[in-house]
Amino acid sequence: MIGSARKANVAAYQNVAIEGSVATADPHGLVQMLLDATIERINAARTCIEEGDRARKAKLLHSCVTLIAELRGSLDLIRGGELAQNLSDLYDYIARRLLTANVRDDVAALTESLSLLGEIRSAWVAIGPQVRSAGALR
Repeated sequence: MIGSARKANVAAYQNVAIEGSVATADPHGLVQMLLDATIERINAARTCIEEGDRARKAKLLHSCVTLIAELRGSLDLIRGGELAQNLSDLYDYIARRLLTANVRDDVAALTESLSLLGEIRSAWVAIGPQVRSAGALR
């Protein structure tokens, strides 16, 4: 019982911390948070596959697909032009790979998705100082 109460308290603290981060983040920071959360969940899903926890894996990968949809939906395809369209297509591909990983317990699909998201995240982090100083996302 004490262990359960402790886990509940830790979870509540984490939720408050996340909500506080979201409330104070700029648009660039919010996208980075979505990328980080997706990467974290994919890594956890990989562990679930290795441990045979199919139910938790399915929940995690469903969450990942939802986060990818949020990232894709945040794109401005009109102002972003070809770059935004290419990123949209890449997000669509990653979502399909995550669905494949879920159905087939395909660790390679997760590894590929992590690699692609890692590249996107690296580029996103690299442009952070420029977009913040230019006020481009406000």
